[in-house]
Amino acid sequence: MQLGVHYVDFLPGAPERLGPTLVSTAKAADDAGVEVLTLADHFFQMEDLGRATDPFLEGYTTLGYLAGVTERITLSMLVTGVTYRHPGVLAKTVTTLDVLAGGRTMLGLGAAWYEREHLALGIPYPSLSQRFEMLEETLQICLQMWSDDDGPYEGKHFQLAETICQPQPIRRPPILIGGSGEKKTLRLVAQYADAWHTSASLDELPHKVDVLRRHCDAVGRNIDEIRFTAAYINDPFSDVDEYLRTMDRYSELGVDLITTGPIPGNPDPQGWVKRLGDEVIPRLG
Repeated sequence: MQLGVHYVDFLPGAPERLGPTLVSTAKAADDAGVEVLTLADHFFQMEDLGRATDPFLEGYTTLGYLAGVTERITLSMLVTGVTYRHPGVLAKTVTTLDVLAGGRTMLGLGAAWYEREHLALGIPYPSLSQRFEMLEETLQICLQMWSDDDGPYEGKHFQLAETICQPQPIRRPPILIGGSGEKKTLRLVAQYADAWHTSASLDELPHKVDVLRRHCDAVGRNIDEIRFTAAYINDPFSDVDEYLRTMDRYSELGVDLITTGPIPGNPDPQGWVKRLGDEVIPRLG
């Protein structure tokens, strides 16, 4: 089992402290053996975690900054909202990050959901069905740009005259799709993804895996080719033994990467991550 750290709170306070706090936390994760550091792809803080007016940094700029101060850890959005960037530009952005990070990226993608920031910033917010169509076309475009085919792409929502992407990534970024919707999301996971990220509970997860397996069978895909990742945000330090038993239960269901992180408002995210490396990671199976 591997752990990922999801950083979602930019600690309200002086802007000049946001960068140093983030860097110290990322370095602590790198040193602790955390597998992946992820950010939420938003422009406003999510209202279930704080206020929309709380400080929040744009994700890909931030990941580029972190690429220069870390050495080992994988860097990714969890997950990129498909509405925020034209897919050709997104592929180029992720490629640039991968090259500068030395092949340490992953492309997380989702259909986007935060309507308030779309409306506030003038970003079109299509219907859910349209966003899923855009998600599939974005997957196709990124895969084409990371291939030998630099010809045109003609889709319903996106048309590209050329799909040139030079340089190519050092390592083609694994594609992770986030979500647990049974009709659309899991079908896209089966068809396109290298990894699947879910927030489904342990009780729900067996059913979701069964649905994904049926989608894989329908497209002729071996489900074992897809890495299972899951969010589990419970405090690991309240009872480390119980936390590890929960990790074992996830592992039995095929999950091999758990995303966690300090709860919003934690005044010492660096110390929280260091403690994760001292008390939890060495005991993971």
